[in-house]
Amino acid sequence: MVEYEIKPVAKLGFGVDELWRYRELFYFYTWRDIKVRYKQTFFGFAWAVMQPILMMVLFTFFFGKKLGVPSDSIPYPIFVFTGLLMWNIFSSGLTSASNSIINNAHIIKKIYFPRLIIPLSSVMVTLFDFLMALTIYLVLLFYYGINVNVFEVTGALILALLITALTTFGLGTFLAALNIKYRDFKYVIPYTIQVLLFVSPVIYPVSIVTSAWAKYLLAINPLSGAITLLRSAISDVPPDWNMVIISACCAIVYFIGGVLYFKSSETYFADIV
Repeated sequence: MVEYEIKPVAKLGFGVDELWRYRELFYFYTWRDIKVRYKQTFFGFAWAVMQPILMMVLFTFFFGKKLGVPSDSIPYPIFVFTGLLMWNIFSSGLTSASNSIINNAHIIKKIYFPRLIIPLSSVMVTLFDFLMALTIYLVLLFYYGINVNVFEVTGALILALLITALTTFGLGTFLAALNIKYRDFKYVIPYTIQVLLFVSPVIYPVSIVTSAWAKYLLAINPLSGAITLLRSAISDVPPDWNMVIISACCAIVYFIGGVLYFKSSETYFADIV
């Protein structure tokens, strides 16, 4: 009689081969999350567009008009919407990924599959929202008459998106694993995200930070480099490449650290979830 043992890959590996074998399950989870997210909503997928637009209007009124926050020589609505493109991926993806294991506890207890698929599919849903918001962003660029270099903007967008996605997935998997052991994180994460909004250059430019050490400390938050890079592609302000490089390196560190911690912890998920 032949015996088969089903077990996860080594704890220190990323399990890319295993993820590829279960790619159909990953597609299923991603599409399921997209449908569940907007199921039984009046506006449906329009919420993915309405949220950044409403935030843009509010920030423009209070910070752009009332407080006169500078905007790197571009209209403030474009300025803040550029930051919101990256911020919404991070905030929504981090929230979904950190709670994803707990929300799928009933499945985890029944069968084995690469647990990494669950937070990964949660982050992919936010990229779907990003694509819908991007269409509005392109309309705004045309409406305000912003002349851009298509290749420069495309390159900056891809790099900014990569930095943001790596950061979101890395921190999301880390918090998902912690959330299993310490359920307090379920309540801490929303407040942490609110604080991070104001330490990320979403509503203000990095140029208002005059201290060099403070600017590089800000770069530890990878969103700083991602947003700055994308804004530079549509403005006359060149990017601070030192900040972008620091942010990119931090994103890679967060990604590797988060995934490795998740992989080292997944063996007890089914026992305590």
